[in-house]
Amino acid sequence: MADDQRSRTAPAEHRWPVVIAVLIALALHLFLPSSLLEVQRYIVAVIVVALLIPLIVLNPHRLVRQTRWSRNLEIVTALVLVAANQITLVLLVFQLVERAGDGTALLVASLQVWTTNVIAFALLYWVIDRGGPVARVHVPREDLAYADFRFPQDEDHDAVVEVARGSSRTSDWVPSFVDYLYFSLSNSMAFSPTDTMPLTHRAKLLMGLESFAGFILLALVIARAVAQIG
Repeated sequence: MADDQRSRTAPAEHRWPVVIAVLIALALHLFLPSSLLEVQRYIVAVIVVALLIPLIVLNPHRLVRQTRWSRNLEIVTALVLVAANQITLVLLVFQLVERAGDGTALLVASLQVWTTNVIAFALLYWVIDRGGPVARVHVPREDLAYADFRFPQDEDHDAVVEVARGSSRTSDWVPSFVDYLYFSLSNSMAFSPTDTMPLTHRAKLLMGLESFAGFILLALVIARAVAQIG
């Protein structure tokens, strides 16, 4: 295939939207009620920040470079956030079942855990899909890893002109972190795919776990916390 056919035109993604989202997730985790996590919250924050610093140094503004260690750090960062939040969810459920703690504080904590869940899974989706954010932009499409998710833009090339102009095939569109964040939010609220579909087993399992955690938080945790307030 000719070089001009293999070239990519998609712009490299900005680093800071992801950094800001991770810092928001860490802040929500740090300000959970002390009855849920004491020392552990600070350990998680230190680990995530330590993992984040070399990634920022490698790509301070736009995501243009990737190494094996940076790829591994991205995945580990996302997994640490997801795992820490799932542990917090379990502890929160135990407190509600035992009717321990202030109902108002537990209600606020459930909202914090739910929001952190949305951000953490968005980060994990963003990291794993099609080889990661750097590969999605710089690797020729025919050489990309299999897609974990199918976005509407991946199928819009045969739509009306004003829609087709923004399709993956026409404009070399690729999903950014904002797309995964919206997708994660809609999955947590609808408990099912909306406009973005999972394609691989790992994508389906992760979406199922996120939906299940969201269901527990919205249907059980918040309901029980409201009952305790009453």
